[in-house]
Amino acid sequence: MRTAFFFFFRRLFAWGVLFLLLAGLWSSISHNAPPWLFGPASMLAFIYVVIASASHLRRVRLISDHVNSETLANRQRRAIEIPLEANEAYAIVDAAIRELPHVQEVESAKDSLQTRAKVKRVDPYGTALPLVEHAERRLGIARNQVFATVAPREGTASVTLVCEPEGRAWCDWFIVGDATNLENANALTRAISRRIAEKRKLETESVKDSATQKELAVAKLGLLHAQVEPHFLYNTLGSAKYLIQSDPVKAEAMIDNLIAYLRNSLPRTESNAASTLGAEVERARAYLDILQIRMGARLTPHLDVPPALHVIPFPTMMLQTLVENAIKHGLEPKPGGGNIWVIARESAGILSVTVADDGLGLQSGSPSTQGTGIGLKNIRERLALAYGSEATFTFTANFPTGVAATLAVPVGGPKETPHE
Repeated sequence: MRTAFFFFFRRLFAWGVLFLLLAGLWSSISHNAPPWLFGPASMLAFIYVVIASASHLRRVRLISDHVNSETLANRQRRAIEIPLEANEAYAIVDAAIRELPHVQEVESAKDSLQTRAKVKRVDPYGTALPLVEHAERRLGIARNQVFATVAPREGTASVTLVCEPEGRAWCDWFIVGDATNLENANALTRAISRRIAEKRKLETESVKDSATQKELAVAKLGLLHAQVEPHFLYNTLGSAKYLIQSDPVKAEAMIDNLIAYLRNSLPRTESNAASTLGAEVERARAYLDILQIRMGARLTPHLDVPPALHVIPFPTMMLQTLVENAIKHGLEPKPGGGNIWVIARESAGILSVTVADDGLGLQSGSPSTQGTGIGLKNIRERLALAYGSEATFTFTANFPTGVAATLAVPVGGPKETPHE
């Protein structure tokens, strides 16, 4: 109540002083003019001031929950903290100003993080007197203006919004803006808050989508891994069954090697985590020992893996798949068998492991360079899931016969090892 009374008193006082000055000036210029002519004029001015002030006060009550000197003022200032980088905050503020109703002459300065705009002042009730509108245009306050500045901070930004009439501050003593700048300030604050909320919502949905995609990738990786291990075990058990019937001594040696293989395999079969090159080489060695018992002199393995490389992370079962693929498609069907090489080298942070043979090579019925078999297909998919574009898999012809398959992975392992 006190605030409203002071608001009325201040405007009546300003208009009263103005009329006294005008009356004194008129009397000093026109000595014959009767002073009572100012009576009706001052009465009309009094009525206008009361009606305009009451309308302004009523509209402020409708727009704002609080009526005080700040909400009643023609000039509004807002300080907004935005939890975004300065450039992102500026983009939000600039877009909100450009979508403000009746906005005109928007000037953006992205480098200085500032935006200026003119806003047409619309009479909310459409009852403005022509004389008053003419006076507003003459005083240069027929439009409002918006000025926004974004101040960068560490990880956040502070926005200062100023909504005011175009005219100078002394005009506020005589003419009110029907809370149009209060309306503009509140509209911009809501628009900025809405845009921030939408951005956060999109980020949250993106995180959820990423988590879902990761879970799907983990599930697919587990399925691929599960497909690889039985693929080897079925072949090994089939060979052991054959040897039990034909050569029990060799069968016993094969079972011992199978136990050694399982000792290296079973602790990791329940995890998709990367193994080490050393563990994978021991697994492949046990497998080749099993195959040597079965194939005899038809198989000659050559393992060239420096001990210093044994500790480097390496995908589980991939080396085993390549070794098995070389035996099954290259050496086993070849009369007289042949050689198989497992060679590992490290250069510039990349571990390259090659499995080569001098078997049948890329003949009809052999795997193509695209890897049509389940083993080679799984290798490509598992590498893509675990390493993305940082790992490569090549499958080419060996010289003079056979094929060479090379896996190249970063020595640091996958960026993020998925877990079930």
